[in-house]
Amino acid sequence: MTTKTNCGELAVMGGLPAFADPFFVGCPNIGEREAFLRRINDILDRRWLTNNGVYVQELERKLEKYLGVKHCIAMCNATIALEISIRALGMTGEVIVPSFTFVATAHSLQWQQITPVFCDIDSVSHSLDPQRVEALITPRTSGIIGVHLWGKPCAVEALADIARRRNLRLLYDAAHAFGCSHEGQMIGCFGDAEVFSFHATKFFNTFEGGAVTTNDDDLAARIRLMKNFGFAGYDDVTYIGTNGKMSEMSAAMGLTSLEQVDVLIEVNRRNHQAYAAGLADLPGIRLVPYHGRDKFNYQYVVLEIDVEQTGIERDALMRTLHAENVMARRYFFPGCHNMEPYRSYFPHAGLLLPETEKLVTKVISLPTGTAVSTENIASICQIIRLALANPDEIAKAVRTPQMLRPALNQERSSAAF
Repeated sequence: MTTKTNCGELAVMGGLPAFADPFFVGCPNIGEREAFLRRINDILDRRWLTNNGVYVQELERKLEKYLGVKHCIAMCNATIALEISIRALGMTGEVIVPSFTFVATAHSLQWQQITPVFCDIDSVSHSLDPQRVEALITPRTSGIIGVHLWGKPCAVEALADIARRRNLRLLYDAAHAFGCSHEGQMIGCFGDAEVFSFHATKFFNTFEGGAVTTNDDDLAARIRLMKNFGFAGYDDVTYIGTNGKMSEMSAAMGLTSLEQVDVLIEVNRRNHQAYAAGLADLPGIRLVPYHGRDKFNYQYVVLEIDVEQTGIERDALMRTLHAENVMARRYFFPGCHNMEPYRSYFPHAGLLLPETEKLVTKVISLPTGTAVSTENIASICQIIRLALANPDEIAKAVRTPQMLRPALNQERSSAAF
């Protein structure tokens, strides 16, 4: 690791990268290795690898207790969990969702021939703006999907009020929000159901996986049927379904991660504080904060870059960091409404999404988790400070073809959402 003191030492200016190996956003956290391997050996000895084994059942029970929710249904991944939940809730026609989210949120609707109606966001929280939600409701609207972005809750009371008054189903994409709470209640307990992602890039992971949580007994029973082809018993199919089951290997990883979840959150909190200190007082840089008495997982270190104040565009800063092997990410660029097939279906959607259109050009996410030390963070912050102190030199350097290609290749290859 190299600490840089002047602009000429930056890699975009011809210097050596600050880090020999890349730091990725969403680098997996690994729990206690021996505990995990003991579980794997037990799974192999049992020869029960999937189909609601003892480790999946144990993980579901422990997650129900941790989240304070009646039902937790483990799934192979969060996308399948969304699709099953949408179908189990009887959503049809149109469903209101943010465009500022991972594309799987929209795809889980379109895959089932349900139209995602993209709604704008609040400029501060980055989550659905309830007033704009209400304005988009039509006779074809059957539901709302809110996204607890960055582990911070949506306007849950306002969205619940709209859903109740307008007779709509309310589902939450809680992919970012495991271990977080709202007004003393854990995320996972709101709406008709909530969906978590336990993908490898999440601070709490099961290699690949997810879960649906709900306090609705009937809905939980329906989801359990649907995730296992509709089987209610041996050779007894009573409902249409698919394969959404979590494997025993993934559940073993989840149980191992759960044993260290408080330690992982503390690492993220420490890192977030280190970034806050290292970037303090920089004009045009807003670190998305975590305030209040509720619980947060701190797994996202998100900056908003105001080019008018910094003099440097977000993408120029990103390429500067990439050159140093700090693989910062644009979230959620360019917005679902600017991706296919939605770009073709709704070519003028951006006119109704002014806050989303602005935010996708501003946001950048920085590496955190157990792979990153506070010393690493101090060096990353120094790189950002040098870039902001020399915007003209940086802008010229990052426009060269050799600087453009690595950044674009990184955008294509990484899936750390």
